[in-house]
Amino acid sequence: MSLTASLKGKLALITGCTGGIGSATARLLAQYGCSIAVHHSSEATKAKADELVAELTKHEGVKAAAFQANLLTFEETKKLYDEVVQKLGNPDILFGNAGAPFTQIGPTGNIRDISPQEFENTWRLNVGADYYLSHLCVPHMEQQKWGRVVFTSSVGALTGGVVGPHYASSKAAIHGLVRWLSLRYAKDGICTNAIAPWLIEDTGIVRNATLPPDIASQIPVGRLGRPEEVASVVLMLVQNGFMTNKVITIDGGWTNGGL
Repeated sequence: MSLTASLKGKLALITGCTGGIGSATARLLAQYGCSIAVHHSSEATKAKADELVAELTKHEGVKAAAFQANLLTFEETKKLYDEVVQKLGNPDILFGNAGAPFTQIGPTGNIRDISPQEFENTWRLNVGADYYLSHLCVPHMEQQKWGRVVFTSSVGALTGGVVGPHYASSKAAIHGLVRWLSLRYAKDGICTNAIAPWLIEDTGIVRNATLPPDIASQIPVGRLGRPEEVASVVLMLVQNGFMTNKVITIDGGWTNGGL
């Protein structure tokens, strides 16, 4: 008896799929026969999404399609879900990976520089979309007695991070969502977890944040993480039917443990 679930014939909806972590995860899951709903946010990312779809569908039996949606609105989030179901079917796996730091004020910034509107927008994208997509996807998973939900949090949720209170608090809220979903639906075959990466190459925070030039040397492993290393943890979570209610840090040893 295999201890890992086969992903052949499964469908994963990955939000933020054209970013470093999202695209690396899509490629890895497709290698295991998983079909992919590739979410991207705007016309600016359409070409990248289409290229990824073409790459994924080279794998035998793998279906993939690109879906554009601005997850800052619940209307667009619902539209994304409806279009995925219509074109590819109900997702068996939800990887809520979309997110953005918005204004970055750093750990010594002034809280007054983050307006209530920006705080709300950050929460709506970073955790609101995850909640609503769970709301939409879980009933099918519950009916078939199998499902996987994975969210992308951040080490910033544990430490306060380098962005600001809006971002850190939105990522911390994901942990509460993991707790409730996992305890409620574990007996229905649905495992819910989160990953908490830190300083991963080809991600928005590394590209846009003002980081010390020697930041890599401060990480115990001596370098930044790679999207493929994060993807390998997501793969483990969607294959494993006994791991749920966990937040796994992927940070090169920056913090001393997870939750």
